[in-house]
Amino acid sequence: MGELSSKEPTAVLDVLGRVCPYPLVLTKKKVEKMNSGEILKVLCDAPASAEDSLPQWAEKKGLLFEAVKKEGEESWDIYIGKP
Repeated sequence: MGELSSKEPTAVLDVLGRVCPYPLVLTKKKVEKMNSGEILKVLCDAPASAEDSLPQWAEKKGLLFEAVKKEGEESWDIYIGKP
């Protein structure tokens, strides 16, 4: 387990079944409301979002990011921390 995924998330956002750009749009809105030190867990099954748009956005914004792919599935638990 990584640094973020080993901690209890402050909030969980379920974007399962949503395709781009919705996972990114909904995640942005949720992160904007977070306080420093909080962690958001995003449940995502859109490969383009999990592997491309979300990590790029998080890096650009200076956020902590960790994606954990569920074994044998096309879904991810994505952890985003606000420093």
